[in-house]
Amino acid sequence: MFSFLSMLLDVFFFVGYVGQTHSFPNPLSKEEEQRYILQLQAGDQEAREKLIVHNLRLVAHIAKKYAKTGRDTDDIISIGAIGLIKAVSTFSPEKGTLSGYASKCIENEILMSLRTERKQVMEVSLHEPIGTDHDGNELSLADLMGADAETVFDQVQARIDADILKKVMEKTLTPREATILNYRFGLLGGYCMPQREVAELLDISRSYVSRIEKKAMQKMLAALKPYYG
Repeated sequence: MFSFLSMLLDVFFFVGYVGQTHSFPNPLSKEEEQRYILQLQAGDQEAREKLIVHNLRLVAHIAKKYAKTGRDTDDIISIGAIGLIKAVSTFSPEKGTLSGYASKCIENEILMSLRTERKQVMEVSLHEPIGTDHDGNELSLADLMGADAETVFDQVQARIDADILKKVMEKTLTPREATILNYRFGLLGGYCMPQREVAELLDISRSYVSRIEKKAMQKMLAALKPYYG
């Protein structure tokens, strides 16, 4: 639970940072990076933030490769930032260089989001009725194909995480703020929707979505901090 909430807080903070500026700090020198890695291993959270912020340029560079996928560049950078956060959080020297390891994590996060988006579209057709069984019940392709069940542990942990997050959001956010964060970050299931799609879905402007999103993230940052321990 600690890991989940810590990661979520980081996502809100650094994705908010990405949304505010595209003028990222220069990369660290090898000596600076090594020093911060050693400090991070000793539990220094300020060093962790330095490693994330000074590698955001890497996220922007990798995001350019996926500019033709139909997703907005800002959204791809935000998703890549999540991959960077995970990379810094799980890095150890035996995994090679931080930049090499982070590059893989960033790219994996972007690809996973794009695949999930396509899967969401496919699942709609998979669950459309294609006929009925002998009792008159509707059948879909998903019924005929079956599905691989998740482990009981994963199901229980996901339910616990979702329940706690839902309760915090209900206490902290307005219904519209909660809806936008759910769509943007796929917090309670689904994929991370671009601001453009959220704006179209809610029939509001993209700039309004952005303003609400930033305000909601700030409120959630404050509300989730007690769960760090």
